[in-house]
Amino acid sequence: MELVIISGRSGSGKSTALHQLEDESYYCIDNLPASLLPALVRETSQSDFAHFEGTAVCIDARNAWKDLSNFGAILEALPTTVRTRILFLDAQDATLIKRFSETRRRHPLSSDNVPLAEAIERERHLLEPIASSADLVLDTSAMTIYELRDAIKQRLVGGVSGAMSILFQSFGFKRGVPADADLVFDVRMLPNPHWVKELRLQTGLDSAVQSFLKEQPVTEELLRDISAFLDNWLPRYSQSNRSYMTIGLGCTGGQHRSVYLAHRLFEHYRTLYPQVHLRHRELQ
Repeated sequence: MELVIISGRSGSGKSTALHQLEDESYYCIDNLPASLLPALVRETSQSDFAHFEGTAVCIDARNAWKDLSNFGAILEALPTTVRTRILFLDAQDATLIKRFSETRRRHPLSSDNVPLAEAIERERHLLEPIASSADLVLDTSAMTIYELRDAIKQRLVGGVSGAMSILFQSFGFKRGVPADADLVFDVRMLPNPHWVKELRLQTGLDSAVQSFLKEQPVTEELLRDISAFLDNWLPRYSQSNRSYMTIGLGCTGGQHRSVYLAHRLFEHYRTLYPQVHLRHRELQ
């Protein structure tokens, strides 16, 4: 049985993540008291639930403080036959405040005596026992709803049990480094197709741009060096029981060089690992 626990601070996208898993045929429950997890596991292990891909629950600051502080012990009480994965969503304080201001929703911990900023900070401390146990932490500050749903599909859905999931992600430094990147390679030293008039409006997925970059000796040299590093260290990450690995390739605008290299690496490593994904952040 697979159990996905979604948590995070209010406004970080927990409902979006839960809805995505529901669309992927998971049995989903919002705002489950953490103390009921063992009972839920026993219930959903029955044959009546066999047609679901798994069970997903949202556990957040609406829980009783005692249950949150006892979260580690609750997890240990679950049967060893249950494959449990914990997704923790978060965002920068300023982003969370802006989202609440735009939607005019009330924060679950705010009141007439507790302003929004204080409630957001208090929530961070309450959820620390869950955050410290998370298998995957996503910062949604710069993510749209569609990007978050895409990330959930890539990182949580359809995985191979026990296999590390690898995501190659191209991006542009002008929009910042992806907050969830584990490794980042700066490829801005490569010749930039942006300065070739005929290539400026194309991307690293177009054959003309690919031909241009492939003809540059430094491109192939960089690919060999990055591949040598990954060949040496990806097995070590996998052996350390790591579930997820995000590898960022960044150029200035995230249109040409990073897209091309991420695509080349994806095509190579998808033949070596069972769970390899590709995302071009600036082309979404």
